[in-house]
Amino acid sequence: MNILLLGSGGREHALAWQLAQSQAVRSGGKLFAAPGNPGIAQDAECVKLDVTNHDAVVAFCHLQAIGLVVVGPEAPLVDGLGDSLRAAGVPVFGPSKEAAQLEGSKGFTKDLCARANIPTAGYERVSSEAHAMAALERFGAPVVIKADGLAAGKGVTVAMKMDEAVAAVQDIFAGRFGSAGAEAVIEEFMTGEEASFFALTDGTSIMAFASAQDHKRVGEGDTGPNTGGMGAYSPAPVLTPELEAEVMERIIAPTVSTLAAEGTPYCGVLFAGLMLTANGPSLIEYNARFGDPETQVMMRRLQSDLAELLLACATGELASAKPPVFSKDTALTVVLAAQNYPETPKKGGTIEGIDKAEATGAKVFHAGTALDGDTLTINGGRVLNVTATGANVTEAQKAAYAAVDAITAPDLFCRRDIGWREVAREAEG
Repeated sequence: MNILLLGSGGREHALAWQLAQSQAVRSGGKLFAAPGNPGIAQDAECVKLDVTNHDAVVAFCHLQAIGLVVVGPEAPLVDGLGDSLRAAGVPVFGPSKEAAQLEGSKGFTKDLCARANIPTAGYERVSSEAHAMAALERFGAPVVIKADGLAAGKGVTVAMKMDEAVAAVQDIFAGRFGSAGAEAVIEEFMTGEEASFFALTDGTSIMAFASAQDHKRVGEGDTGPNTGGMGAYSPAPVLTPELEAEVMERIIAPTVSTLAAEGTPYCGVLFAGLMLTANGPSLIEYNARFGDPETQVMMRRLQSDLAELLLACATGELASAKPPVFSKDTALTVVLAAQNYPETPKKGGTIEGIDKAEATGAKVFHAGTALDGDTLTINGGRVLNVTATGANVTEAQKAAYAAVDAITAPDLFCRRDIGWREVAREAEG
């Protein structure tokens, strides 16, 4: 079977690496990626496709007899590419435009939670600066302010003081996040530890996938501005089997059943960002695609055939699919980011030593790289995902940083404490 993977980041490199090992590809199929990156090019044929031109993507799929399209990033899903492909008879792993509002609109998701009685923070949707300021007065500080639409992971502010909250509201309605900030959501501040949970669904059946824990803040000790993610590990021990069962019952299942009942069935992966509160897991937000960098650690652990699972979702046959099998080892990834990320990343610097890093046993997934002749260069904010495994988080962390230290790239930086909470817990015994 021929497969088309859309995207160019570290998440897509991890997906490409796993898809290339699938029986569908190894038995004579072909894996294409659009646009891909230098790392993805090691596992797939990279092609130029404008994903905003739905007709061009459909034509490519028909020309190349594509049996499955895997949409990596969220923007094409929110744009309705999945609908266009399905209408043309092409199986797609990823939700429809309507269902993708779970990520495309924070307010949409909060309203769905209210209708389905899904545990989440108290909230108010606001459509103007004045409305938002009035809401802030009612909520007080600390408080969470979110641009309603897609803002590349940067439209969320956890304001511990009221002046920070006011500044965040002013930023949103001054246009810092473009159309994503046409509306906003003001949310109650929740306390607890964050974790990520992933489940697959074809719109009817649901299958638990894996857990992970991300590190959103740019600085060590979880300080500084939010980013797209500076590192992650999987599984997340704080999400015990009992808590995962509760998440499936109280959060994932009612989401899938409510969307189906309302005529917008969801096909793809549900990525639930969770706060583990004193009253149990509570939904922070949904993403309508695999996480980044969570995908890198989950794919490093996955032992099942990824293409089989994704195709089962795309064709409505998840009920008959075998549940995924993962290594019992922990996988941990460290993001190497360009200097000045997440503001204005410095591009163009050279990267050397990836072969040395992988000789340690790690896998280096490319995120924001480019080739200048034969020289690998920096071409984004988050540039490399150095991913290693170990018997626990402590061992995986040691292995990952040993691989990081084998890479020579003066214009990259990383956090040196990925996994710090779990490392501390493991040290306590």
